[in-house]
Amino acid sequence: MRRTKVALRVVVAGFALALSFPFYWMALTSFKRTSDLYDLKNNPLVFNEPPTLEHWRFLFAETLYPRWLANTLLVGVAVVAITLVLSVPAAYGLARLTGRWGERAGIAMFLMYLVPPTLLFIPMSRVVAVLQLQDSLWSLILVYPTFTVPFATWLLMGFFKSIPKDLEEAAMIDGLSRFAAFAKVVVPVSFSGLVTVSIFAFTLVLQEFVYALTFLSSVSKQTVGVGVPIFLIRGDVFYWGELMAACLVACVPVAIVYNLFLDRLIQGFTVGAVK
Repeated sequence: MRRTKVALRVVVAGFALALSFPFYWMALTSFKRTSDLYDLKNNPLVFNEPPTLEHWRFLFAETLYPRWLANTLLVGVAVVAITLVLSVPAAYGLARLTGRWGERAGIAMFLMYLVPPTLLFIPMSRVVAVLQLQDSLWSLILVYPTFTVPFATWLLMGFFKSIPKDLEEAAMIDGLSRFAAFAKVVVPVSFSGLVTVSIFAFTLVLQEFVYALTFLSSVSKQTVGVGVPIFLIRGDVFYWGELMAACLVACVPVAIVYNLFLDRLIQGFTVGAVK
């Protein structure tokens, strides 16, 4: 029994070390001096010269990285809101009101999510041009829900199916309409699913590249996913310190949120898999 516990702890420690190493590498590189980074004789895993804040100063003072962060946050919050407004009633309707055809429709909707952006950005560009939204963050707010809503709807369908119908029926017997029962009973019970969908949608916005590269041209309108690789890589020159600092700022808050809501995320992805 004791050996089993020791072995389990060793395995967990190994996984934790492997998963935390990218964050250590980003933090280490962002504080290293350029001469330390490019000297092949130096140990890449430690500071061979005193650390510096030059890369961080350059990132926030010499680039528009704070503006890119603000743009990403604005688009992410808007897309998450639109995704919830559209996917929650759609998932509830497909799960409760359409029988077996609702499940098939949900699967078909999920298959739409699997269509790669490389096949869709040309027709989407035409839509954006017709609406005169070129080089505007509104173009991303319009397009991103096309791949966040299908997955969110499919995911929430499993949540709503796992909620006993007796709760809604009891609420309607007490005098509530179906919509009121849905809003006051089903939605609060589905909090785990809503958190899962929100985090997933925001993560997609943060890492999306093709649409943002296609629809935005101004430097000040870029998101983190496009601004960092385009403006911190010039020809064959990689600003490794600034790149790692930018990635660290963008991914650490998301990692913290994932860890804070880890139980909710697991519940959100596994609910409906078993009765």
